[in-house]
Amino acid sequence: MPQRVQPSLASSRLLLLAASLLFSTGGAAIKATTLTAWQVAGFRSIVAALSVFLLLPAARRGWSWRVLPVGAAYAGTMLLFVLSNKLTTAANSIFLQSTAPLYLLLLAPWLLQERIQRRDLALIVAVAGGMALFFLGRERVVATAPDPAAGNIIAAISGIFWALTIAGIRWIARRRPVGEGTMAHIVTGNLIACLVALPMAFPATHVTTKDWLVLIYLGVVQIGLAYFCMTAGLRRVPAFEASTIMLIEPVLNPLWAWFVHGERPSALALTGGAVIMTATLLNAWWHSREGSA
Repeated sequence: MPQRVQPSLASSRLLLLAASLLFSTGGAAIKATTLTAWQVAGFRSIVAALSVFLLLPAARRGWSWRVLPVGAAYAGTMLLFVLSNKLTTAANSIFLQSTAPLYLLLLAPWLLQERIQRRDLALIVAVAGGMALFFLGRERVVATAPDPAAGNIIAAISGIFWALTIAGIRWIARRRPVGEGTMAHIVTGNLIACLVALPMAFPATHVTTKDWLVLIYLGVVQIGLAYFCMTAGLRRVPAFEASTIMLIEPVLNPLWAWFVHGERPSALALTGGAVIMTATLLNAWWHSREGSA
């Protein structure tokens, strides 16, 4: 019987890089449609649910009642990310969602019975400071960001839901074998997001061919294929290196929006994003040092 060929470390890194690149195109793609936020969220999620279920065998295993609350948190993340992208810049949407580590640390004692350690206070202060920069001054209103103030608030709330999703994944992982059930919440979350969004997505009139192509891209490629690459790449790449590669997503996200739509985030937003990304990277590095000590 032929042996299964294991991917090399180099190919695993390339898979993670590919996942980051695909994830990073979400903001620009969402803005490329003429559809409402609810239409994009609903149609994108049903396509994504089918794609992940078909592409990832892990998504067809480990189903239990625990997947439902985690899927609900993930659904909130997906919906709010689309809503914020339709109102504010792609940079603001992704950077404010990336404040999830702040909320995760604050929620961990309650949800996971994990105490906040002294070194985590620096991350809390840094991320909170970076987030505050998004709400200083007044964002410029443009066609791709018609209501930055509301979009920023929604994006910040999406960070809370992303933190709840991460906490839920850890909660499931403690009660199941490694890797089991870790993708079922993606399918569940997309199905919930679709059910929530669809009542507000109709009537879906004047949907162009371009809109349908963008929706298919978002569901099949930007989510389905990206998760396929990510799960394959994570098998061999060390945790800190993997988290570093995945930070490419929020860095590239505003670049795609600038390249495709000419969207320019404010200097304060870019500074805040840099603070959040740097603090997250340094915190991951510190934890990796402790794990290898």
